[in-house]
Amino acid sequence: MTLRLGYGTNGLTDLRLDDALGLLADLGYDGVGLTLDHMHLDPLAPDLAARTRHVARRLTALGLGVTVETGARYVLDPRRKHGPSLLDPDPEARAARTALLVRAVDTAADLGAHAVHCFSGIAPPGTGSGTDTDALWHRLTGALGPVLDAATRAGVPLAIEPEPGHLLATLADFHHLRALLGDPDALGLTLDIGHCQCLEPAPPAACVRDAAPWLRHVQIEDMRRGVHEHLPFGDGEIDFPPVLDVPRHSHAGPELARSSLAFLRAAARTTGDEVTAPC
Repeated sequence: MTLRLGYGTNGLTDLRLDDALGLLADLGYDGVGLTLDHMHLDPLAPDLAARTRHVARRLTALGLGVTVETGARYVLDPRRKHGPSLLDPDPEARAARTALLVRAVDTAADLGAHAVHCFSGIAPPGTGSGTDTDALWHRLTGALGPVLDAATRAGVPLAIEPEPGHLLATLADFHHLRALLGDPDALGLTLDIGHCQCLEPAPPAACVRDAAPWLRHVQIEDMRRGVHEHLPFGDGEIDFPPVLDVPRHSHAGPELARSSLAFLRAAARTTGDEVTAPC
């Protein structure tokens, strides 16, 4: 498997999007994880279509691949981080998140993106029994149905991310969702290497190998076992060469983008493989 290295725009929120894309191309990145949010490409803006066309032309001119990410904190609700989620008790609130993801799929198709990232969300307060959990999985599958239909029509896979603290937190949870949905072709996986170090029983390199058939997008940062804190490369516990073998500090984004690429290229050289990975 070859790797194409990209950098997420949620780590460059102090830069205009055009400037952020130019910076990444100049540094030598192959692609970008583009978070749909108000400061870069606002998915709720009335001029989204025109802005998307502009961004598509810019990506093509710079030779950057793109994955669309949907982890903006307050894009739907200015008072609730990541709210509403696909697990919200209110059907209308869940529908708002579903509609955002459908719009993200359409935007991704217009950008020529290779995947759309999403996550399940956390269980609402007061849930926890087996019956409650079954109901949450039912909510999740129902909310994802229209998104998967849109992904199938657009030819852009949906790549759901196991996230610590969420209903879908582990690779086992991803496979549970896949089975509940009947293993649709449009459903893929976003694998966060840091989350593997934090939570999975297997080491990150084994997680990559096991997840390979469903991988559509990979997020890479350092992390420590049992602590969900995204760290710069070298500050955590991950042994990166075996991982490569098979951004919470926006003000420092340009420097982190530069040092991250240098770190990953050096780690890849250790494996003897060419660096060419999902962004």
